[in-house]
Amino acid sequence: MPGTSELHLAVALDGAGWHPAAWREPAARPGELFTAGYWADLAREAETGALDFLTIEDSLGIQAADRFGGPDERTDQVRGRLDAVLVAARIAPLTRHIGLVPAAVTTHTEPFHLSTSIATLDFVSEGRAGWRPRVSGSPHEARHFGRREVPAPAHGLFDEAADAVEVVRRLWDSWEDDAVIRDQPTGRFVDRDKLHYIDFEGRWFSVRGPSITPRPPQGQPVVAALAHSRVPYVFAARSCDVVFITPASAPHAADIVAQVRDAEIDTERAGPPLQIYADLTVFIDERPGAAAARKRRLDELDGAELATDTAVFAGTPDELAGLLADWRATAGLDGFRLRPGALPDDLAQITRGLVPRLRRDGTFRAGYAESTLRARLGLARPASRYEGSVA
Repeated sequence: MPGTSELHLAVALDGAGWHPAAWREPAARPGELFTAGYWADLAREAETGALDFLTIEDSLGIQAADRFGGPDERTDQVRGRLDAVLVAARIAPLTRHIGLVPAAVTTHTEPFHLSTSIATLDFVSEGRAGWRPRVSGSPHEARHFGRREVPAPAHGLFDEAADAVEVVRRLWDSWEDDAVIRDQPTGRFVDRDKLHYIDFEGRWFSVRGPSITPRPPQGQPVVAALAHSRVPYVFAARSCDVVFITPASAPHAADIVAQVRDAEIDTERAGPPLQIYADLTVFIDERPGAAAARKRRLDELDGAELATDTAVFAGTPDELAGLLADWRATAGLDGFRLRPGALPDDLAQITRGLVPRLRRDGTFRAGYAESTLRARLGLARPASRYEGSVA
């Protein structure tokens, strides 16, 4: 039963943290947000806690004040970001174990390019890559590309995303595992019979293939989705390995888990069940009341209470450990993706405060044992769907 085995724990990285005023914290590093060293330091810190993976946020539009709207005129919040896939590729050689799961948008991006980018990340990280496909439904983002004046309805965007993921997955399979021969005496580098056309024909894409990149080390890098409602639950059930949900409480989490499981039945999902992680924005301090006070100070600096799609926790590592245990027992969750309110402080509180507490309870591992992200999540390495077929 999901939620009864090893607890999985991930962290979501975004700029200076998930609070829009986080860059004004004394420990923040706003002058380094656009440097490789900043992201490498965060990744290495996450790895010290043996976290399963980290995610890196991205979008096709500049950040908005409420995270859900279009461009605004505010100059007192972080604006601008680096490409998440490229950041992950840069920090991959600087880490050894932690999974790297960048976001990349499907709506205006060709799946052929997405497949090669994530496959390359899997090679660079030696099997630790994942991908969080996102959709883009805003007119101002569409105008960056000039292909669509009016975005499709939500269900259409997610149907398109499902086709994009299917194309990417087929392209990852389009080279068999032993297609690369590298036989110098005979002069044969590849076995052409083990490269396959995917011949995908759909409403949005017509892709012949094969990929230009050999099959990734994991075969299929991990695909994860953030889902808030029925339509993205169905998308996750059709296309993904992991889904991040946004409950407000333990009973709410249990209700969402039931909806996700219903979506799996409705889509006739094959293979292992979705792994379900609850997202939670966290402010953590060992001193009782200090985390809540820090959040209030950031709210005052921003001029408004933090607006987020997740529940917000502010308390001690012990209190957070208790909340995670309660939610997991009530809802049958596989794990949690924690969103640090302010970086680097709340990330360090996760790795140096929460993780030791969970280890004392026997609910979180002492270190890394598996070499790939799929293995760490208990996912078998799949064979290529084209293996043994005629090229």
